[in-house]
Amino acid sequence: MNNNYKSGFVAIIGRPNVGKSTFMNHVIGQKIAIMSDKAQTTRNKIQGVYTDDQKQIVFIDTPGIHKPKHKLGDFMVKIAENALNEVDAIMFMINADEGYGLGDQYIMDRLQSIKKPVFLVINKIDLVHPDQLLPLIEKYKDKYPFEEIIPISALEGNNVNHLMDVFTAHLPEGPQYYPEDQVTDHPERFIISELIREKVLHLTREEVPHSVAVVIDKIDNRSEDEKVLVQASIVIERKSQKGIIIGKQGQMLKDIGKRARIDIERLLGSKVYLELWVKVQENWRNKPHQLQEFGFKQDEY
Repeated sequence: MNNNYKSGFVAIIGRPNVGKSTFMNHVIGQKIAIMSDKAQTTRNKIQGVYTDDQKQIVFIDTPGIHKPKHKLGDFMVKIAENALNEVDAIMFMINADEGYGLGDQYIMDRLQSIKKPVFLVINKIDLVHPDQLLPLIEKYKDKYPFEEIIPISALEGNNVNHLMDVFTAHLPEGPQYYPEDQVTDHPERFIISELIREKVLHLTREEVPHSVAVVIDKIDNRSEDEKVLVQASIVIERKSQKGIIIGKQGQMLKDIGKRARIDIERLLGSKVYLELWVKVQENWRNKPHQLQEFGFKQDEY
């Protein structure tokens, strides 16, 4: 490791669905955060670790900051706001295609009390004409004293290397916190549950996604055929949602399982038996003990 090695923590914040998870997966080089066109898909702090011989940057992809509507929403916003005080820099991501919105103002109001450098990252520049960028940059410049404003496309990788260089310049010299081959601090069980939840979000109708949790019941290495057994429960809030997730003759559940298994096999590097159950836990998003049981541990933050 060289003497001027840089390391530090960067929080990624922004309205839901601006491309935070896409950016994280692009930089880390593999899928650790789920992607969906549904808002509010990230529920816990996801840490992605980028390491090379000059630096280690630990990205914390926070749940989107928004006005909460239930206890789970409260929890998500609290995590996002607490993360801002733990990091070396803040990356505030907006969507070039959507432009300025009240949700951005809500976030900038919360940034006023934070004493960390904030970088405005304008994502999805591949979706707009370059002439549209300048007025957008000017508008945000007037709203908040950003350290720097950097347009990128996380999906296509445009200008992402430059953004990484900017972060490196602002990070302190420090140790390598994680081994160089480690890309996330989350255990495999968490990532597997998120991969299954992503498939539910992709495949089910509008009324299901926000009320879905996935609990991993068992992971067992079955050495006789070198396959890994994964048993998981898809938890929803209403009986009416059970039929949607199971589908006609069980087809929806089969499709969820088939797609999730491909990603889980890629993650584990081995063949997988995936068994899924659907369980109804009414109104779980407003019950603290069930939030705790499903991995939303408030006392950690």
